[in-house]
Amino acid sequence: MSTVAPAAERAIAERFQARGADYLDAPVSGGESGAIEGTLTIMVGGAEAAFERARPLLEHLGRRVTRMGPSGAGQMTKLANQIAVALTLEGAAEALTFAARGGLDPARVLEAIGAGAAASWQLSNLGPKILARDYRPGFLVRLIRKDLRLVAEAARLSGAPLPGLALMASMFNATAALGHDLDGTQAVAAALDNLSRVK
Repeated sequence: MSTVAPAAERAIAERFQARGADYLDAPVSGGESGAIEGTLTIMVGGAEAAFERARPLLEHLGRRVTRMGPSGAGQMTKLANQIAVALTLEGAAEALTFAARGGLDPARVLEAIGAGAAASWQLSNLGPKILARDYRPGFLVRLIRKDLRLVAEAARLSGAPLPGLALMASMFNATAALGHDLDGTQAVAAALDNLSRVK
């Protein structure tokens, strides 16, 4: 259920299959709170029959359990999730920085735009933490950096162009360099603040 390279999952599944055993890759999204509350989103790769046997257990762990395809497909889906998470979080941090720099009350901007087309989990859950400079971890910067490295490798293998990925890898590397590697991903706002002070 960890996030690992899709190619590694396919290789592991082949070894298990050679010994007559089934293997599912089932990474999750939803963070610590989702794990505690049993509301995780679980993205599964592996054989249909194995998935159906495991489904009752997985449904105890998560609210949404979806088989995405053969081995490795769960991990590919999780990596797609991480792209969307990273870019959405950057958008939230930039919007709040822009608002503050433009003389607006960023808390009121958060309230206003959070009810419209800009609404997202990142904005509503991490936006208030960004404003409070509360970088306590839900999901570590160190882990998103690892995940984005996995995305970069999978994108290279598939030939998928991901220009936003390079930006976000750079932003999270800068966040880590500022001492936030063990803080929550919302600490990317600290790197953005640091950039905004450069003349």
